[in-house]
Amino acid sequence: MNALGKRLRARREELGLSIRDLERLTGIDNSLILRMEQGAIANPAPEKLSRVAEALGLDLADVYALAGYSAPRQLPAFTPYLRTKYRDLPQRAVRELERTFTEVAKRHGYRPEGPAPGEDEGPERMGGKR
Repeated sequence: MNALGKRLRARREELGLSIRDLERLTGIDNSLILRMEQGAIANPAPEKLSRVAEALGLDLADVYALAGYSAPRQLPAFTPYLRTKYRDLPQRAVRELERTFTEVAKRHGYRPEGPAPGEDEGPERMGGKR
């Protein structure tokens, strides 16, 4: 936790933010932020880490790794991604996008639920040849 705390504090100071500034940005009590920076919290809540990472412009996967949390190895399928990324879209628009994506994916021979593990990591996906 010491590495996480040092990284959070360094980034906060780099941005010229006080702990109270970060409290205002995240809605997290300043005493909790201070304890995170001191490494005094063994398992900070992922949701709180997410808010701090976003406010500080840090990559969430990096922050989770420093906290000892495992990061997912694959991207989510289209529907969960869409609903998370664009949660303010009306439900009608979300359903329309899901239908359209499913139709386009099937027309091009892709499974709408996403690639199988490792399927999207080959050199041909990166512009290379096998």
